Amino acid sequence: MITKASAISLFLSIASHPATAFQPSRSFTLSSRLNSDLQAKKKIFIDGEAGTTGLQVRDRLAKREDLEIISIADDLRKDAGERKRRLMFVTNQLHAGLPDDASKEAASWVENDNTVLIDASTAFRVDDDWTYGFPELAKSQKESIKSSKRISNPGCYPTGFIALIRPLVDAGIVPTDAPLTVNAISGYSGGGKGLMEIYESDSHEPWGGYGYSMVRQHSLTTVTSMLYLHFMILSFTLTSTHSLTACENMKNHKHLPEMAKYTGLKMKPIFQPAVATFAQGMVVSVPIHYSLLKPGTTGKDVHDALAKFYDESLFVKVMPLNESGAKEADLLERGAFLRPDTLADTNNLELFVFSNDDEGRMVLCARLDNLGKGASGAAVQNLNLSLGLDEATGL
Repeated sequence: MITKASAISLFLSIASHPATAFQPSRSFTLSSRLNSDLQAKKKIFIDGEAGTTGLQVRDRLAKREDLEIISIADDLRKDAGERKRRLMFVTNQLHAGLPDDASKEAASWVENDNTVLIDASTAFRVDDDWTYGFPELAKSQKESIKSSKRISNPGCYPTGFIALIRPLVDAGIVPTDAPLTVNAISGYSGGGKGLMEIYESDSHEPWGGYGYSMVRQHSLTTVTSMLYLHFMILSFTLTSTHSLTACENMKNHKHLPEMAKYTGLKMKPIFQPAVATFAQGMVVSVPIHYSLLKPGTTGKDVHDALAKFYDESLFVKVMPLNESGAKEADLLERGAFLRPDTLADTNNLELFVFSNDDEGRMVLCARLDNLGKGASGAAVQNLNLSLGLDEATGL
């Protein structure tokens, strides 16, 4: 069940301070009866836990006996002093529901080498001082995450795109100068409270593509700054402007830098996202003409490269080749439709290759939960790795 709360980004911190090193504020005094038990647990502060992603992270962690979640009273959630005080008692801090600037500010408050920060805004995703939190990015990525104190959670759309394209670039099948396009559809929950209220009301669009402005926009209203990150479904502009209304978005989408950086592409893809009338789920599609690929490449070559890359992955799976294979495995709704909400409430990611060797065309698809592997599930997976635990704990 999706709770109506805004969700823009995620920030989690994990610190290794002795419990006796600091005195908690009066509003955060722990029962002496529980002190000995809590000292043995890793303390987690979810900064922005009232947001959609934050709530899902909390739900995933709430039943775990190895963690203690540090919370703030609802009326103090935006109190900078109270949030800073929480940092004295945590082993991990996770930002969930903070805009980029707020995430940067919160990260600046941590001045020790013990606290692990996991941030799900776009503030640090292409920052070389932060480790990109897609454990399946490369064979060495899990170890990088385990040893890092600063982890940036990937975006939902980039997770699907990178999972499809990075292995093919590494294998030399997709050249780094390939001009790719990305067509994607997501559940409305990724837009936070504003978009959820629209889609859970009596009057809303059945489907909406967005991102048609060809220039980067700068000036945002409060409402727009919440919504433009994911789902602008009203009207669009193709002209250069300096003010931004709630009907506008930017074609230079903030997901594009990580899409290019972590695939190794020299050229940002053309990105066409859309939102529809389902709460959770996502399908990211990349159509490719064989002329863009290494000469002689077949659909099976692409499928084999992906299967080899993810052969030891727990959460990323490559599905049977082509429509015929998907049908045989009962992966298509009514024998025809790749349903986007199939993986809701999971941390799984499914990759598909639909190819036509005779005509030299293929479509690569990634299916995932925008709030699972695309947000909260990935955050918990990164949390587990940073704590030295099995990555699937709680997932």
